[in-house]
Amino acid sequence: MSDKPIGIVHDPLFQEHDPGSFHPESPARLVAIDRALNEWAGREVLQPILLREATREELARVHRDSHLERVAATEGKRASLDPDTQTSPASYRAALAAAGSLIDLCDAALEGRVAHGAALVRPPGHHATPTRAMGFCLFNNVAVAAAHLVEARGLERVLIVDWDVHHGNGTEEIFYEDPRVLYFSTHQSPFYPGTGAVGSVGRGEGEGYTLNVPLYAGQGDSTFVRIFEDLLLPVANAFRPRFILVSAGFDAHRADPLGGMRLTAAGYGALTAVLRDIADEHCPGCIVLALEGGYDPPAVGRSVVACLEVLAGRSDGAEVRQAASQAQAPEVLRQAQATAGRYWKVF
Repeated sequence: MSDKPIGIVHDPLFQEHDPGSFHPESPARLVAIDRALNEWAGREVLQPILLREATREELARVHRDSHLERVAATEGKRASLDPDTQTSPASYRAALAAAGSLIDLCDAALEGRVAHGAALVRPPGHHATPTRAMGFCLFNNVAVAAAHLVEARGLERVLIVDWDVHHGNGTEEIFYEDPRVLYFSTHQSPFYPGTGAVGSVGRGEGEGYTLNVPLYAGQGDSTFVRIFEDLLLPVANAFRPRFILVSAGFDAHRADPLGGMRLTAAGYGALTAVLRDIADEHCPGCIVLALEGGYDPPAVGRSVVACLEVLAGRSDGAEVRQAASQAQAPEVLRQAQATAGRYWKVF
């Protein structure tokens, strides 16, 4: 167990982003996380990171000027950026703070002021492309943070793990030709947004640095843990990341009303434990989770705490990992290993 605190970005501002009374990406998600954190026995280990709005320069590393201007035009008003993506008067300010504060949390972990971290922010980000807000997302928070790490902090290798039930099409597009960022995604397929095929592996210098694992609905803890253990772990050990960012969507939880997967809170803890194994070897203290989806608020709260338990060294996910080791490997794992094996000689 580390003697350093876990950094956390968590502020009432993010509840002020309100896309509408019947929208699934609601402030109630953070209310449930508040409740779960208040009941967590390990909460004293958390160290708040002050809010900071991202600068235009930071956002422009991954977004075009036209996109930045369109989102900025929503400040102080209700607007619709696409059929799924609405804003309220505080949304623009919350989006700026989500991206900027995530950067500062990453810097705190990189500099050893905290050991790991979690940015419990809204609006989410992984669907936002260089030119478009979509899928509830305004700015691509994780992509902005990764670009900061490679461009401003000079890291040669950043791993992005996306376990949201939806494929992070925006993150993939942003780094599709960049060998400094390894993008790994597990996601339900066929499902929104329709991207993330096994054969989508990157382009140019980035070929081999995108790793997609599309899954049929109904997969549970053992399937996900086997994929992380038998695919991500060996590839990540070959990649040797200097930092691990997680697009931490919790909509693959079995209680989620939008997804069709069967993960549990303990399963998310086990996935975090695999990432901790990678970090302990290559980048100690440098795992940062950023909230993405997850639309059953109590399940989101339990899952966040399960991940924090592992980051704090209070749990190792051993029971779920042991059960997964005895389960049959899914066919898609073999397909993904064969695809990755063309670029990573670890299978």
